Amino acid sequence: MVRVDNTHAGEKNKSHARSLCFKSTEDYYPRAPVGLGECFFFETKSQSKFATQPLKPAASGVFLFLQSAKIMQERSILIYDTTLRDGTQGEGVSLSLQDKLNIAQRLAELGVDMIEGGYPLSNEKDAMFFQKARQLKLGSSLLAAFGMTRRRGMKSADDPGLAALIAAQTPVITIVGKSWDFHATEVLGVSLQENLDMIGETVEYLSRYAQIVYDAEHYFDGYRANPQYALSAVETAARAGAKWIVFCDTNGGSLPEQVSQVVKDSKIRLDPLGPRLGIHCHNDGDLATANSLSAIDAGCDQIQGTFNGIGERCGNADLVCVISNLQFKKQGYRMLRDGSLQHLTELSRYIYETANLVPRNSQPFVGRSAFAHKGGMHVHAVNKFAHTYEHMNPEHVGNERRILVSELSGRSNIAALTQKHGSDPDRLLLDRILESVVKKENQGYQYEAAEASFDLLVKQCSGTYRPHFETIKYQILAGDLDTSRNQQYAEAILKLKVGQSVCVEAAEGHGPVNAMDAALRKSLIRFFPSIESMQLVDYKVRVVNGEAGTAARIRVNIESADENHSWHTIGVSENIIEASWAALVDAVEYKLHRDNQRTEG
Repeated sequence: MVRVDNTHAGEKNKSHARSLCFKSTEDYYPRAPVGLGECFFFETKSQSKFATQPLKPAASGVFLFLQSAKIMQERSILIYDTTLRDGTQGEGVSLSLQDKLNIAQRLAELGVDMIEGGYPLSNEKDAMFFQKARQLKLGSSLLAAFGMTRRRGMKSADDPGLAALIAAQTPVITIVGKSWDFHATEVLGVSLQENLDMIGETVEYLSRYAQIVYDAEHYFDGYRANPQYALSAVETAARAGAKWIVFCDTNGGSLPEQVSQVVKDSKIRLDPLGPRLGIHCHNDGDLATANSLSAIDAGCDQIQGTFNGIGERCGNADLVCVISNLQFKKQGYRMLRDGSLQHLTELSRYIYETANLVPRNSQPFVGRSAFAHKGGMHVHAVNKFAHTYEHMNPEHVGNERRILVSELSGRSNIAALTQKHGSDPDRLLLDRILESVVKKENQGYQYEAAEASFDLLVKQCSGTYRPHFETIKYQILAGDLDTSRNQQYAEAILKLKVGQSVCVEAAEGHGPVNAMDAALRKSLIRFFPSIESMQLVDYKVRVVNGEAGTAARIRVNIESADENHSWHTIGVSENIIEASWAALVDAVEYKLHRDNQRTEG
């Protein structure tokens, strides 16, 4: 039970009392209080739901949560990003030199403490990165070069890998070494003592040039196999001058309770030597975030990971999720700079775009669907109290709430969306819209990713839709070969009616859709000059009912944009040309309706 006494506070503090809650919800989600006079009592798990006796007011005073960040001293957590190296080991991930420089700059702007740029000996691009990166304005962010321990049988001063690390001239050098006895003897082919010598001599040599982060590879596997040897490996690095010892769950198969215990045991041995501790988790067991958080609670002060969790096999710990959980779910930790977390969604999507990867809509915190609501009962509740189906305010990470419309929707979904699009519908109109949506979805439409088509549907149901043109007919000729250019082309012939004018136009394109788009613009631009700024950004096709074979219904989604914003439309038909035409027509109509509203407004 938590009691907040407002006896002398007045209504202003009553409002504050209602919003006292755990850090994860802050003032966004007020706890439901049981009001008794001038006191508010917040129900907790210890309060029986079967209680029949009224709660009695407690004595005057204010009792806050014991875990309040205002009471606990916050511990600084260092964020170490390895997107530019570990991230590029993911399947289908490739970054150019300029891509890496751009991402490094964005990471620094977020306030990431250490940015690992790559292994300068591995390829020319990484070596060039460290030269170019010296010109970046990284602020307080430190650039790290990654490398390995010296080669067996070679002195550190003669090792070309270590020379490349020194030549990179970074303030931080990260060295990876073997902690698993099996790996040392069977993979490296060295004795256990020689492996320790390689670790110690490498760290000692490089510590003259930079701050050393020692990544203990396969640490948890090695600890389970031979804890004394794993501890000897990290103790050797610490004695040689490593400022950070990072425990790596390289195979990604550890459990949170295992990570926590190993970190605690290792911390006891390492604390007298002075290094700070870090954690580096892979996601093979889908536990990289949980394992990273467990390690932090057990005493680690650095988290290594990649943005969006990209990386080899199943990826690395997703820094988006780890940072967000630490900031909004746990108490007593601080990281990055104030206000930077509101840019997490922006940075996440920037990295997806730069790496030419498809964003994961279901990605926690920053995914497009992270705060999307589809069930009618859910939307009804969210419209009243957002925290009923949202664990935090999406704006805290730069995301937004989305209300989806589908055959599962109720009036609450429709009402929320129509209000967003500037309409104030009555109950009868909501029923008409919902009936139309259900009918359309039975045909294969999905309006979740076609908000512009949905806006036009609302206008049609409300009787406010006024088409700017009418399609009389169109004809497509495709597959002809232009021998002079040695390529195939398509031609579209359109007959449209605009007002009282009938126009016929033809245009060529690289395919049927491109040809139709060109002919449509050619026909309308004299009537509506603003469409010149409109462009087709994306075109996607999906089979709705694959069991029908070549007679299957096709769903076409089109993304269009002008100088102000972008929008999505949809078309469905057994004929891919007809489906594409429907989506194109909606795209142009939405543009023209929006322009009209802007002019009238």
